[in-house]
Amino acid sequence: MRTLFDEQARTPKSPPPRVVVGPAGWSYADWEGVVYPEGSARSFDRLAWIARYFDMVEVNSTFYRIPAPRSAEKWARSVAGFPSFVFSVKAWQGFTHDDSRAPGDADVAAFRAAVEPLRAESRLGAVLLQFPFFFDFSDAARERLERLRDAFAGLPLVVEVRHDSWTDDRGLAFLADRSFSIANVDMPLSRTSVRPGTLRTGPIAYVRLHGRNAAAWFSKEAGRDEKYDYLYGETEVEEWVSRIQKLRDEAERTFVVANNHFRGQAVTNALEIRARLEGRQVDVPPPLLAAYPRLERVSRRSWP
Repeated sequence: MRTLFDEQARTPKSPPPRVVVGPAGWSYADWEGVVYPEGSARSFDRLAWIARYFDMVEVNSTFYRIPAPRSAEKWARSVAGFPSFVFSVKAWQGFTHDDSRAPGDADVAAFRAAVEPLRAESRLGAVLLQFPFFFDFSDAARERLERLRDAFAGLPLVVEVRHDSWTDDRGLAFLADRSFSIANVDMPLSRTSVRPGTLRTGPIAYVRLHGRNAAAWFSKEAGRDEKYDYLYGETEVEEWVSRIQKLRDEAERTFVVANNHFRGQAVTNALEIRARLEGRQVDVPPPLLAAYPRLERVSRRSWP
C-alpha cells in the first residue's frame, strides 16, 4: 500500500547538483500541520521528509552544543535514499561567540568527530562559522580566524560575517587567501550591516536568508520565532534568484539556505527559489500547499 511518503518522494539526483537549496533546521514544533502532516507520530522522520523536497539542510542544533557522532550517523541514515543530499553544519558557538576562553584541542576534536560520519559519506557540504554583528575586521578577529582555519583544516569552511568591514578589498582578500568562503546574507540592516550581494572568496558560494522583520530583529524583547517571522514576497525572491544565478555561474557549488523558519516560511521560499532556478514545477508538501496557496504557482500538482 502506497503511503503519503511514497507519493511525495522525489527521484534522487546524480551527479550532485551545483546549486542546493534547503531550510535551516527541521525540528520546529510550529511546522507540524504546516510542513509535516498534522498529528505526525513520534516516530515520524522529519529529516527524511525534508529530503524528499530538497537536496540539503543546514544543521543549526550544533551551534548550541557539540553532538556525539551518533547524531550525524542517524542523520545520514535518514537520507540514505537520497544520494545527492548534503548537510551544512553550523559550528558550535564556542568557536565563534565566546570570548571568555579559547576553545581547546578537546573541543576541536569533539566537533571534528561529530561531523566525521557525514564527511566519510561525502555528505558534508559545508561547515558554517557564524559570527556576531560586532565581529569586525580587527587584529583579534583575524587571529581567531587563523586559529579556526588551522583547527579545521580539510573541512569546507564558510564564514558568515555581519559587519561590513569584511566586505572591502582587505577583508575579502584576507578570507580568500585563507580559503574561507564568505556567506551572502539577507537580514534587517543597520548602519554597519553587510548588504545583500554576490560575494565569493572560496570554492563555495553561500546564501543565507534570515528575513527582513526589522522591528523584531532589533528588539531585545522579541523571541526567536518573532525575529524569523517573515515571508519573502515574489519580487524579493526574484532578486535573490538573480543573485544566485550569478553565483552559480562562478562557484564550484552554491548553497542557498532559508532561515526565516517560523510557520514553514523558510520551506515556502526555498521551494519557490528551487522552482525558479530549475525552471520547472517542484513537489510541495500537501499541508504546506494548504497553508500557503501561493505555492500553487510552482507546485507540480497545480499543472495540467
